[in-house]
Amino acid sequence: MIKNLGHRKLSKTGSHRRAMFSNMAASLLLHEKVKTTVPKAKELRRVVEGVVNDAKLGRRLEVRRIIKTKDVYRKVFDVLAPRYKDRNGGCTRILRLGVRKGDAAEVALIKLVD
Repeated sequence: MIKNLGHRKLSKTGSHRRAMFSNMAASLLLHEKVKTTVPKAKELRRVVEGVVNDAKLGRRLEVRRIIKTKDVYRKVFDVLAPRYKDRNGGCTRILRLGVRKGDAAEVALIKLVD
C-alpha cells in the first residue's frame, strides 16, 4: 500500500527539492515575499515556518542547514525571530493570484505576515 509520507515530490529528485526550497526560503526571508506556484508555496510554507521556529528557540545549526547565506542567516536571528517570538506559528500567508499565461499553472504570492 502506497502512502504519502507528508511532502509533495513536485517531479524533482530529493537533492533538487532540498536545494530549491533552501534557495526559495532564503529569497522569502530576505525579500519577505516570493511569487511561485501554489504547490511550491504550500511546501515552502512548511520549510520557512520551521526555520523561524528554530530561530526562535535558538537552534542555530538547524537554521544553518537550510539557510546558506550569511545576510539571510543574520536577518533571521536579528529581525525575524524577535518579530515572531509571541506567535505560535502562522508567520506566512499565501495569496492566490490566478493562472500563469504560458502553462496555466496556478500562481500564488507567499509572504511573511507583519
